[in-house]
Amino acid sequence: MMTRRNLLKTSGLAFGAGFLPAAASMPATVEPHGGLLYLNLNESAFGPSPKAVAAAQQALARVNRYADAISAAALTEQIAAREKVSAEQIVLGEVLDALGTYYAGKSGAGGEFLYSSPGYLALIDAASRLGGVGVPVPLDGDHQNDLSALAARVDRRTRAIYLVNPHNPTGTVNEDAAFKSFLREVSQRTPIIVDEAYLEYLPDAASRSAVSLTREGANVVVFRTFDKIHGLAGLPMGYAVVPRGLGDTLRKHGAGDLEALGRLNLAAAGAALSDAEHPLQVRSIVDSERTRWNDVLDGLKLTHTDARASFVFFNAGRPQTEIASSLLLRDVVVGRPVPPYATWVRITIGKPEENRIAQKQLHAVYQTLRGQAEQPTK
Repeated sequence: MMTRRNLLKTSGLAFGAGFLPAAASMPATVEPHGGLLYLNLNESAFGPSPKAVAAAQQALARVNRYADAISAAALTEQIAAREKVSAEQIVLGEVLDALGTYYAGKSGAGGEFLYSSPGYLALIDAASRLGGVGVPVPLDGDHQNDLSALAARVDRRTRAIYLVNPHNPTGTVNEDAAFKSFLREVSQRTPIIVDEAYLEYLPDAASRSAVSLTREGANVVVFRTFDKIHGLAGLPMGYAVVPRGLGDTLRKHGAGDLEALGRLNLAAAGAALSDAEHPLQVRSIVDSERTRWNDVLDGLKLTHTDARASFVFFNAGRPQTEIASSLLLRDVVVGRPVPPYATWVRITIGKPEENRIAQKQLHAVYQTLRGQAEQPTK
């Protein structure tokens, strides 16, 4: 089963309207080396909870064994209690792949899958392997999921809608009441999968979650992950909260496979979930640093979105590849291009000292560019 990260590497190849691989000088996935500052993959710079680290270290003693059903059941119960649903409604793992192939294969291979463009295409790419066709719906004027346009596009060919909220790469969040009204109404016509990878960066995450619709019985699936604010990208673990009856069906299709989950991943995720303070601390720092980033962008007179996640997204006024290459020469790696936003740049929020370096280098890039523009022509 492909992981969320593997899908991220390939997203956009099949549909061309979302994430695309970067230029050769900016590989889509890079490993730390040589003093480069990596602010490109939305990993948490703050690491996991010490409890998660300790749990993973303890689990190392049995790393020669596959993950066991008891550990998986314990994490499932823990998550179910948090989400206030039955354990049967929790499917562990990087399940976007399984969801995409399930809906694409249901009622015969194919169908259309609506998504916001630009966007994260994990589920769309998975559906394409069984003939699913991605249908991009442009973001609205505020760079948010365009709910009216999405609702209008649903027809008999639609298998599902896949939405990310907070959105990636813009970081914007749909207004809560309008979003839930959309979910409640449109899910009566087609399943809706809501990816809440970045939801915990919001102070009102619990009340905003679309899980409340799933609890009501709506045809809404919610994906969550420990990769982001919990800092476990290296031990990836996600889960889906699904309508009653769907969990067992997905498990029969291979979702939640024990070998794919991993013993260390299960242990670290369970411990991370038990530490309520760590994500609050991370969120507080990210909030403060995002404000400072916005101040820097305002000072440079660069338009930016109202990002509420762990990154900023701004209109560089120049081709993204030009700004990214200039920053790379200054040892700062930023996010990949996101067509059709050809001049927009995404930068992950790092530690305060990392952000100061990146902000200094961004200032230097624009100082150079503006100096060049002011030079008289011969």
